[in-house]
Order: sequence, then C-alpha cells, then structure tokens
Amino acid sequence: MKQPADIHEILRKYWGYETFRSLQEEIIRSVLAGKDTLALMPTGGGKSVTYQVSALVLEGICLVVTPLIALMKDQVEELKRRGIPAEAIYTGLPHEQVDSALNRGICSKLRFLYLSPERLASERFRERLKQMPVTLIAVDEAHCISQWGYDFRPSYRRIAEIRGYFPEVPVLALTATATPVVAEDIQRQLGFRETCVLTKSFRRENIAYVVREVEDKAGELVHILSSLDAGAIVYVRKRDTAEQIARLLEQKGLKAHFYHAGLTAQQRSGRQEAWKSGEVPVMVATNAFGMGIDKANVRIVVHFDIPDTPEAYFQEAGRAGRDGEKAYAVLLYNRGALTGLKTRFTKNFPDKKTIRRVYEALGNYFQIAEGSGKGYAFEFDPERFVRDFGFDYLQALSAVGILQMAGYIECTTEINSYSRIGFALSREQLNYWEPDSALSEQLLVLLMRTYPGIFSGTIRVSEKYLSEETGRTRHEVYEALLALARRKVIVYIPGNDRPYIVYHQPRLPVSYITIGKEAYEERKKLSSERLEEMIRYVREGTPCRQLFLMRYFGQPEKEPCGICDLCLERKKQSGRHQQREAETAVRRALSEKPQEVQALVRRLEAFGREEVVGVIRKLLDEGILYYREDTFLAMK
Repeated sequence: MKQPADIHEILRKYWGYETFRSLQEEIIRSVLAGKDTLALMPTGGGKSVTYQVSALVLEGICLVVTPLIALMKDQVEELKRRGIPAEAIYTGLPHEQVDSALNRGICSKLRFLYLSPERLASERFRERLKQMPVTLIAVDEAHCISQWGYDFRPSYRRIAEIRGYFPEVPVLALTATATPVVAEDIQRQLGFRETCVLTKSFRRENIAYVVREVEDKAGELVHILSSLDAGAIVYVRKRDTAEQIARLLEQKGLKAHFYHAGLTAQQRSGRQEAWKSGEVPVMVATNAFGMGIDKANVRIVVHFDIPDTPEAYFQEAGRAGRDGEKAYAVLLYNRGALTGLKTRFTKNFPDKKTIRRVYEALGNYFQIAEGSGKGYAFEFDPERFVRDFGFDYLQALSAVGILQMAGYIECTTEINSYSRIGFALSREQLNYWEPDSALSEQLLVLLMRTYPGIFSGTIRVSEKYLSEETGRTRHEVYEALLALARRKVIVYIPGNDRPYIVYHQPRLPVSYITIGKEAYEERKKLSSERLEEMIRYVREGTPCRQLFLMRYFGQPEKEPCGICDLCLERKKQSGRHQQREAETAVRRALSEKPQEVQALVRRLEAFGREEVVGVIRKLLDEGILYYREDTFLAMK
C-alpha cells in the first residue's frame, strides 16, 4: 500500500496546521501501511483528523461508521466547506437523497461517506456499497461493537460483515473509552488481521477532577456556577430534574436551558445553538446531550447525579476544557445518591419474567400478530408505553435493552419522522392576509415556490432547507412556523426523532423467548463491577482522581495530577505539617537565646525562607515573640 510523504502538506492545505497532535501521525502512518488499527484517544484528542488525512492520501472513498447523526452532519458540512466531497446516510433520509449519495460514491465523486450502523442491515444498500472504490473503513465510537462495552449496539456487529467486500482495506477503529478487555474484544469483533493498538494517554493535565459530598446539592451547584462565569454543562439523570434545576438557576440570575430527549428536534437544535454561541452559557441536560457536540471552551462539567459507569463519567467529564485551558469536572453527591445508584442497578436488570412481559406488551402495543413484523420499524413512545401497560419506566427500558442484546428487537433513534406543512388558507385568502413579520412573509413565499401541491394537503418539508434559504437559524424558522400555525395560516406538524423499535425477526410466542447468559448474567456481573468502581471513585478515588481513572482504563501511571481535590488536600496537609515543624524549630532556636532576624532565617532556610518568615509573623501576631533592640527576636 502506498506510503505517502505528504501527510503534512494535506494537514496544512485543508486544516491549516503545521504539525499533528500527539499520536495522530503515528495512527495515520499505521493505517497507510495497511494495518488494522485501534486508536484509543481521549475526548477532544483529534480522532477525526486521523482518518480524514489518511483517506485523502489513499485517494478512494473512506466509509465512516458512527452512531452520531449530529457528528455526521457537522463533519460533512465542515468537509464540504473545505472543498472535500462528502455525504452522510442514515435511516430516515428520503430515498432519492440516499440514492444520490450512493450513486456519487459508485462514480468516485465522493471522498467520505458517513453511515449509521443500522444502514448496514439493508441487503440492497450493501450491494450498492460493494461497487464503491473503498480504501479505508473508519469505525467511530468503536466500543459500541463490544458486548463488554458500556454502550453496546448490536447493529455495530454488521461492520465485520462488510469487511469481506473489501478484504485488503484497513480498518481504523477509534474510541475514547475502552478498558483492556474491551480493546481486545473490539479487535476480535472487527476481524483484525493482527493486534495493533495505539494509545494516547488519557491524562487530561488541564482538568481538575473534584468530588464533593454535600447535602444541599442544588445550593452547592448555584454557588459553583455563580463563581464561574463561563460555558458549563450540568448532567442530571432525569428529565424533570433537568427542568427543575434549569428553572432554579434562572431564578438565581444564571442563564440556563434544559435539554433532554423529550424536547422536539427543533427545540433541541435551538437550545444547542444558544449554548454553543454563549448566549445561554449553562446547559442542564440528561446524557442525551453532548455526543458529537463540538464546543472547545466548556470550563466546567458538573455531574448532579452519579453516572452508572466510569466510562460514562470519563466521556462526559471530558467535554470540559477541550481547548486545553484550565477546566473543572465536579461530581456532587450525598448518601441518598449512593443508595439511589444501587436501586437503579436493580431496576437495570429486571427478572426474566418481567423481560418476557415487556416483549409481549411491545407486540400488543404495536398490534403485531405472532409470526409477523419482521423488518418493520415502529415509532416508540416510552412514556405512553409504560403508562398503558403499567411498567416501571426504568425497568421497561432496561428490558428493551436486554431484548436488543438477545437479538429479538433493536431500539434506534436513527429513524426520523419528517415535518409536514399544508396551507389552511386558499391562495385567494392569502391575498388578503397580512404577515406579522418579514420572516413570516419570506417563509410563505418560499413554501409556495418550493413545494408544489402544498395547497392540496400536508407535504414533507425540511426546516434545515428553509433555514438555509432564509438565512435564519432553524429555531427561528421553527418558531415562525408555529406562529403561522397558531394564526391558522398553515397546518404545521413538526417532525420528531423518537425511538423506533425494529423487529429483525417475526414476533414470537412469549414462551419461545430465551434470555441467554451473554445478554443477562454476564452483563449483570460486569455492570455490578463497573458500579462498584464508580462508587470507589466517589468515596475514595485515591491517591489521585486522575490516576484512578487512568488505571481503570489500563494506563497505570504514578505521577499524581496535582490539581484534583485529593491532590490539593494532600498539599494542604503537607503544608500544615511543614509549618508545624518550622514553628517548632523557631521556638527551639529562640528558647536558647534571642537571635537576629536575618541570622535566624538563614539558620532555618532548609524549611524555606517564606515558610520561616511566615511562622515568625504568626508568632509575633499571637504575642509569643517580641522584638528586642529592633533586630533581635526573643520569646516572651
């Protein structure tokens, strides 16, 4: 395989950098030598550059498999802006858009094709894929392929199947969170021809990890954010908690939004834009927020609730300080939080009888007859499902996850329900209607010009397209369309990206459902071990928070970070001990006879001049020493 000498030229031409970051060049040269490569790099380490530079050297198409639609869209837009042809394909795109992207790939008019893993399930899609001049397969969030990973996704297993179409093409797998066991499994699942793991230290020199035990977590959060006027993320576990905390912060004079999966796509987009621009510096969010979000100057990430695993915590905390400047990762907890963590673990593994009940209820919810449903996707409203069938919310979602692990169904958010718009007024009535804003008028003209048949019924529209054409943000377009709907000018049905349940096999009688050890007992054991490690981090974390996390990920270093709460407390204790020793030495020296100040300081300079002078001032203030003849010190 071609080994280039111009990777630096490509970096300069397209990215404007003179040098690569740590490990990037090593990864690129490994890929260009034809090696299957697993790259372990922390969040913000520059993973995308490694496959993008490699692909531009190799001159064919790079397939990028990622579960993050936001990342796909951002990177495709960024590549196009740099003059590099790229497309993204994910479930829910219009057929014509998918066909256009595939045709461009087959005709060698693309350099990058981003895919969601679910697309690989389509036989027709894979047949088209075979016709492309693929020279590199990049697998982002590679830990998702491992059943031992904290975010296992069965659809990732299909990546190994397409390797057979391109036997000589190297695979570059990338992740920011993989223990040694997971790293080994990633290589096995992707069919690595030989072991090749390149690791960048997970050490984040600029992040100060802090754990605080406080009874009033909300009060402590307000105190922390009030003293830090900068971009922040506050992670919570529940949607209602996100809303409550955001309201509390607003009441205290702090600009904050809440963000969770219950918001519409337009609402989430608008809040994300406001946060990224700095208009609203604090985002209070569930873990639905953050993946694929690129904001370098986040100064603090606060975990209001304890995550289930060190992997989840490390990835979320790692969104702080991606610009290299000083940042903080703070975890707040109390005794109730630790109890809740263990209760949640129990609900994460409901008994097998409950899991079978959930499977049966899903079939009834979607009205699928036994023996039917294979290949179909059904929109899934979890809140309505648990309400209609009387399940505990967390138990039901956990059961869905276990059924997915067992291969019966798949739960995905990759299928988008598109927005629809129709006119409530006729063309004649519109002639007499007065728009209340320039944007409203602009949108009405654009809708009539772009969508034939819009007066005959509701048709599918794209807020993104309307945003680009009007030069307004998607949130502004969304609000303007809502206003037009309220005035009964249009009928507007906003799209959503709720989860979908996909049946990969027909609905079975519940008695046929078997939950094997891999899907249940083994994962329960592993989850229990992760939970215990998370509790250890919270309660102990010794000797240093940073070292604790690094050792968990198989990077046993010895040098403490010096800036986490434990390191700072150790320094404080050490300082107090040294001060006590210096004070003892000063008292002992002056108990012998009065001494000239400078001579005393020189005599005890092994303790440090500033330390000795500080002790002398303290003893003078306390009246234990006094000046004799101006330059001599004596004991009273």
